[in-house]
Amino acid sequence: MTNLDKETFEKNYTISSLHKAIKVLKAFSNDEPSLSLTELSKKTGISVSSLQRFVATFVYEGFLIKNEKTKRYQLGYSLLYLGNLVKQESNLIAISEPILKKLNVELGESISLNVIDAYERRCILNYDSPQALSSRMLVGDTAPLYAGASSKTLLAFMPDRDKYIESIDLNPITEYTILSKETLRQQIKEIRMNGFGKSKSERVKGACSVTAPVLNDSRSIMASLTIVIPEARYNDYEEEDLIIKIKEAALQIEKQL
Repeated sequence: MTNLDKETFEKNYTISSLHKAIKVLKAFSNDEPSLSLTELSKKTGISVSSLQRFVATFVYEGFLIKNEKTKRYQLGYSLLYLGNLVKQESNLIAISEPILKKLNVELGESISLNVIDAYERRCILNYDSPQALSSRMLVGDTAPLYAGASSKTLLAFMPDRDKYIESIDLNPITEYTILSKETLRQQIKEIRMNGFGKSKSERVKGACSVTAPVLNDSRSIMASLTIVIPEARYNDYEEEDLIIKIKEAALQIEKQL
């Protein structure tokens, strides 16, 4: 969410305590699956005394699990249950799963499906490469919409992309991250024109990506479909073949939605 939109939304629509509670749950990640109260406080900006009430409620309701020995918290099984409900009812995931799996087996490379979530790119489905050297995304991983092919392809077809670009700061993730808004605008223009995006080391050094958009009937973005290949192996492929394959797979998903 852009800074302007976020401020307006929080002022007019959010319930403060609920907003804080959600921040607690979203503080956990693949890199930090367990957190102490002190760590949660640093990540959320919520005082430890307030956090104690939030986490006690979450533990009681099964949304967090507390390790009594380490005094650390991790996400609970109630979230797993709700996540499985989302997966079962998600037409996008149900349709995409066999298509991604087939491409993963055919290429032996990581294949992911990504969506826009709170103005970030979030991975919602992934099949890892079976090879020892691999570049991959984890389900739940997020990234800014300006870094990497999967993100920029989502941004290219996002209705309010110009407003987003105007409001953000382009912070370096690697030495190859785009830091010029004019360059970013030009790249997303090319993605819209060509129907695919590609990147090298913009978010993860040594990772190359080729991405196609999954669009609805009104040509608005629903998801991006991405092949992620280590740079050391990227030249083993004909890039044009990768582009054809990812665009064909995205089209298969579109036709079934």
